[in-house]
Amino acid sequence: MTKEAAVTITFRLVRMIEAHSENLANSLLHKVQHSPSTHSYSKVPPEELKQRVYEIYQHLGDWLLGKADVDIERRYREIGVRRFRQNVPLTELIWAIVLTRENLWEFLTWESGMDRPVEVFAELELLHLLGQFFDRAVFYATTGYEEARKSESLVETVAERSAAL
Repeated sequence: MTKEAAVTITFRLVRMIEAHSENLANSLLHKVQHSPSTHSYSKVPPEELKQRVYEIYQHLGDWLLGKADVDIERRYREIGVRRFRQNVPLTELIWAIVLTRENLWEFLTWESGMDRPVEVFAELELLHLLGQFFDRAVFYATTGYEEARKSESLVETVAERSAAL
């Protein structure tokens, strides 16, 4: 098993995900809409959710291999702020990200058909990269959400003090 072979297979798996990004986005939208753990996502326009997820799946190779941590931070902090403003609880935001990752894993399990050691190694490498990506997504989305909550709380405190004067 060579490193080059594993990289080639990992790249093929990423391209397979990107090629099926529309179906993956539809599948995730269905899961989020029907999960009792994400009922507040009814406040999020379905097309917005589908488009954001589609963009991640469609450009997965860029996100995993080309984007800097600051790009992931910017994207997911923005999502955290947006979900806070849409009154989606933080637990549901995190669960939606978990569902996004699980949706990919289910797809890879179903579609990859890996059986040779080099293929299994490549799939494990991809799962490791995905795990790192989604761990950062959860962290930065939570950070954005918490910052939006603190900002709103500060505005409310200032407004209360102004009203008291």
